Amino acid sequence: MSTHRSRRSFLGHAAAGFSTLALSRLAQAQVTTEPPPRVPQIEHAVTEPVSVEVNARPIPHFEPRDRSRVRFGSLQYRSGLVLTSPYRGFGGLSGIRLDAKGERFLAISDQGGWFTGSIRYSGGKMVGLDDVEAAPVLGPEGRPITEKRLWYDTESLARDGSTVYVGLERVNQIMRFDFAKGGTRARGEVIPSPAAIRKLPSNKGLEALVFVPKGKDQNQPLAGTLIAFSERGLDADGNLVAFLIGGSTPGQFSVRRIDKFDISDAVLLPSGELLILERKFSWFTGVNIRIRSIPLKSIAPNALVDGPALFNADLGHEIDNMEGIDAHVTPEGETVLTLISDDNFSLLQRTLLLQFTLVE
Repeated sequence: MSTHRSRRSFLGHAAAGFSTLALSRLAQAQVTTEPPPRVPQIEHAVTEPVSVEVNARPIPHFEPRDRSRVRFGSLQYRSGLVLTSPYRGFGGLSGIRLDAKGERFLAISDQGGWFTGSIRYSGGKMVGLDDVEAAPVLGPEGRPITEKRLWYDTESLARDGSTVYVGLERVNQIMRFDFAKGGTRARGEVIPSPAAIRKLPSNKGLEALVFVPKGKDQNQPLAGTLIAFSERGLDADGNLVAFLIGGSTPGQFSVRRIDKFDISDAVLLPSGELLILERKFSWFTGVNIRIRSIPLKSIAPNALVDGPALFNADLGHEIDNMEGIDAHVTPEGETVLTLISDDNFSLLQRTLLLQFTLVE
C-alpha cells in the first residue's frame, strides 16, 4: 500500500472516530465541536523577510476513488498541489489573493506572516511555486504584530489595488496596509470598525474579508465597502453575522447558517456573485467543505442572505482544512477558483493548493 493511500486511510478512520489522538489534532482547525482551547504556537511566526523553499507534489485526481471524475457540482477540477517546505514557519495559510493572471499571489498565515510568490503552470495546470518569500506582518511602529499579546491570529485577507486589509480573529480587529509603501514591509494601521465586531467570539470571529471595488457601476450601493464575515458569530436566530464597513450603506447583516457549516473565506466574482467558502467538522462525518453563491445585490443592512451550494466535498476527496479562496479569469474567459488549506502546523494535516473551473 502506498504511503499516500495509507495516510488518507488513516485520516478517514480518524474522522470516523477510530483514533482519538488524530481527531483531537484535526479538531483544532474545525468548528462544529468545542475542542479545548489551543495553545498559541507563536514559535511558527515569521520574524524577518526570508526567501523560502517550497516543494510541490501534484494531485492528479480530486477524488481518488473515481479517477475519471473531474466534475464536482458546478466546478471542474483543474489541478492541485501538496505544498511542503523545510522552513518551519511555512503553514497556517488562511487567505490568498492572486493577480489578474492567477500567477502572483499574496497569502496570509494565521501566525502573523505574509507569503508572496508565483504559481508556475504547465499546460494550464499548476506544477509548482517560484520566488516564495515570507515576511512578518508589521504594526504601526514597524514591529511584528506577534509581539503584542494575542495579535497573531491573522485569518482573513482582502485587497483593493495597493491597499490590503487583514482581519485578526483573536482580537477581532482589522488592519489596513498600503503596499505602495514597501509591499509586505508596509506598516499596518487599525481601522475603525463596528463595536459589535469586537464582541464576536475570540476564536470564531473575523474569518473572511471582501472589498467591493468602486468600478464603473454607479448603481452599486456597496461600492467602496469592506465586507467582514464572522466564522461563527451568531445572531439571535442562529445565523452567521457579517458587517458592511465604509461605503454608503454601512451596517450589519446575516448569512443563513445551514447544516452547521461555518464561514472560512469569501471572494467576489466579476459577475457580481459572492462565493462563500464554508466548512464543518463532526465526529461522525469528518471534514466537509462547501461553496455557496450569494448575490451581491441581496446584501444590505439588516438583510438575511442565502444562496445555493455550488460545490461540496469531504474526506473522500483531496481536501484538508480549506480556509482560503480567490478567483481569476483566464484569457479564454474561464473563471478559475483557487483554494488553499491551513495545516495548523500539524503532521496530520496538509497545505493544499487546489484549482477548479467554475462551469455554471
